[in-house]
Amino acid sequence: MTVDRARLHRTLNPTSIAVVGDKGPNYQWLSNCAEFTGDLYSVQLDEKEIPGIEAKGIRNFRGLMEIPGPVDLVICAVPRNVAPFIVADAVKKQVGGVAMFTSGFVETGEPVGIELQAKIVAMASEAAMPLVGPNCMGIYNRQLGVKFMAGQEKGEGGAISIVSQSGTHGIGMTMGSQRVGVPVTRTISIGNAAVLNEADYLEYLLEDPDTPAIAMYLEGIRAGRRFFELLREGTKKKPVIIWRGGRTKSGARAVKSHTASLASDDAIWMSLIRQCGAISTESLEDTVETIAALVHTPPSSRKNLALVAMTGGQSVAITDQFERAGFEVPELSESSYERLGAFFVTIGGSYRNPFDASSTLGRETDNLQKILEILADDPVIEGVAIELQTRDFDKSTEHLDGMLALMAAYRTKTGQPVVALIPAGGGMGGQEEVSTRARFHVAQAGFPVFSSFRAGAQALGRVRAFYEELGARTKD
Repeated sequence: MTVDRARLHRTLNPTSIAVVGDKGPNYQWLSNCAEFTGDLYSVQLDEKEIPGIEAKGIRNFRGLMEIPGPVDLVICAVPRNVAPFIVADAVKKQVGGVAMFTSGFVETGEPVGIELQAKIVAMASEAAMPLVGPNCMGIYNRQLGVKFMAGQEKGEGGAISIVSQSGTHGIGMTMGSQRVGVPVTRTISIGNAAVLNEADYLEYLLEDPDTPAIAMYLEGIRAGRRFFELLREGTKKKPVIIWRGGRTKSGARAVKSHTASLASDDAIWMSLIRQCGAISTESLEDTVETIAALVHTPPSSRKNLALVAMTGGQSVAITDQFERAGFEVPELSESSYERLGAFFVTIGGSYRNPFDASSTLGRETDNLQKILEILADDPVIEGVAIELQTRDFDKSTEHLDGMLALMAAYRTKTGQPVVALIPAGGGMGGQEEVSTRARFHVAQAGFPVFSSFRAGAQALGRVRAFYEELGARTKD
């Protein structure tokens, strides 16, 4: 289908929504849109459901055609055998588009499901009407308060937009991004992608001025040549993170029954992703961590890091992980060592980079300030990763806030990446419940924070490699 961009824009940025087929007691779709800034309508024929809908203060109609005025987005939550009738009415009403939660189509492999999907695809395509899905969660728009999940934030701005063939992963990527302090502009759960494909959504987001970066979960590519052409040129303008499901033989089989996608050869896929300059991830955790590193650090392809750990063993572990991820841990300048030697506690500690700094940092932040000032003045250092102590965090945030303020000042002064590490599993990180809350606190302060050295190193390494490759590609 030739995409009508203006109509797709209406669909993804609606000023009016009609929810068809929502049911009590929770009225999931109507409740999710409680903060929607535009006009919200219900379409429901079931007499038992209407009182509950009207009790929420929402006008109910018995058909789309009865709604006065235009409708930008139809959220369809009806049984699959009813879906073609809703699409027909949506075409007649000339709505912006339809987001179809309804499932039971080609992904089932059943003749009736295949036939029903063919009907809705034919109607939508002939009318050039965008149809998101079917078998999807639909659309999240942060600014307008359009949601498909409780807990999705409403607010201004956003740092990334998400496209996902899996509703669960769309939720996970969105909520995970929020948890690490990254506001999501919009999420599009595309399901079977029967009318609009992954290339259509990528093209829209690459041109969307409200989308600084893009993250995608894909199980298969329907418009391969166009998708990779868009990706190759698009990554010169915006970072694109892609997590592909079904990369193993059994995973590919699971993909077919999930969204009826055909997974491609993994080696070919990885080669194309590298050629196009996208960032490849392998799991939900990888993806969210990479989003955090991408959004919370300034663009940098530089490799030389200062690593600050809390014990000797940790200083070894952090160095191994960051060097494996493509970074270097250089010796500091002699003048830096002279300045550090004036105050650094070397009994149970070391300042040779990596730092073993627990005795020096203690409970005060003054020494961290001195360390960061010295690192900022050292021309060999191009970024810092710091293991943070969380002791006393359950009593007060004062100590941690003091360290974060110093890290923010360093980042502002140098323009370099600054990464926080609060390892899981006890150790110097303290009890895990406290560490988890501390990570959330650090993330909301605008820093990428990781529960292991490996996670932090790999996430920052992916982002660094992206900017290195971008520099090489744009130089040609």
